[in-house]
Amino acid sequence: MSDALPVVEVEGLVRRFGELTAVDGVSFEVRRGEIFGFLGPNGAGKSTTIKILATLLEPTAGRAAIAGHDVVREPLRVREAIGIIFQDNSLDDRLTADQNLYIHSLLYDLPRDVYRARADALLEMVDLTERRKGLVRTYSGGMRRRLEIARGLLHRPEVLFLDEPTVGLDPQTRSAMWQHVLRVRDEGNVTVFMTTHYLDEAEHCDRIAIIDHGRVVALGSPEELKRQVGGDVMVVGASAAEDVARDIGERYCVDVTRADDGLRFQVDDGATFIPRLTADFQGRISSVSVHRPTLDDVFLKLTGRAIREEEATSKDQLRMVARAFGRGRRR
Repeated sequence: MSDALPVVEVEGLVRRFGELTAVDGVSFEVRRGEIFGFLGPNGAGKSTTIKILATLLEPTAGRAAIAGHDVVREPLRVREAIGIIFQDNSLDDRLTADQNLYIHSLLYDLPRDVYRARADALLEMVDLTERRKGLVRTYSGGMRRRLEIARGLLHRPEVLFLDEPTVGLDPQTRSAMWQHVLRVRDEGNVTVFMTTHYLDEAEHCDRIAIIDHGRVVALGSPEELKRQVGGDVMVVGASAAEDVARDIGERYCVDVTRADDGLRFQVDDGATFIPRLTADFQGRISSVSVHRPTLDDVFLKLTGRAIREEEATSKDQLRMVARAFGRGRRR
């Protein structure tokens, strides 16, 4: 991975939709050749940030640049430098893979011979050579995603944006998708910027920005972030959870957090701590487990809750956005 100047620069980025602040003072840099991840729950501001970087939304405040080009002042240069795969499928399923790629080549004014050579290589990379003449409507979800990656790379972008690229795919297809993403980075010399709320996907990233309520709350490699938790994570089940949480905190001088799976806290050596805990709280706890810190533990420590799909929150935010746009149209 190169230590050259960053290919993505974001400083104090803000985006408001009426009363809702979707992106709230976000700042970060993405290095050339790395896989950079935005990790956070639905409604955290991930997709809004991507849309600003892709010139689909203008920021309310702050600045952002891709490959040295300002996203507001130089949108055409930015679009030449990026490829993007959105959450929702954007292929024309009435056309073949070849036809979808050819239309994309016309948008970027690629000569026919250049298009053909690149299309051949990309379809082979994503294992779709034998299906290139098939209608996209006959493709599985994983095949469509792979074709979208090929299309996004056709014009040789410097940065490939993947917005929740594996939502709705089964675990096996998601794993295969990641093999292709890693090949894109390693063989195509492309910087990959992705958003996700899947913890196993975030582990593939070189660095991660954890975003919550529109703000970056932590930034670093997966291992660096997990070291912030410190020690082993204990998860304790108890019927009188509030009383047990208070007593554990006072007895062992630890911070106890209540989560869906039980009471959580950190200790230096979980294996040797379990016998002490069960003896001290005999009859008061129903279960106890220990594990090394995960990215979910990091998010829980930083925000007080675990990463999960928060449908109600997302719907509330979408309603606020809709109301804001409605007011704008009536003016």
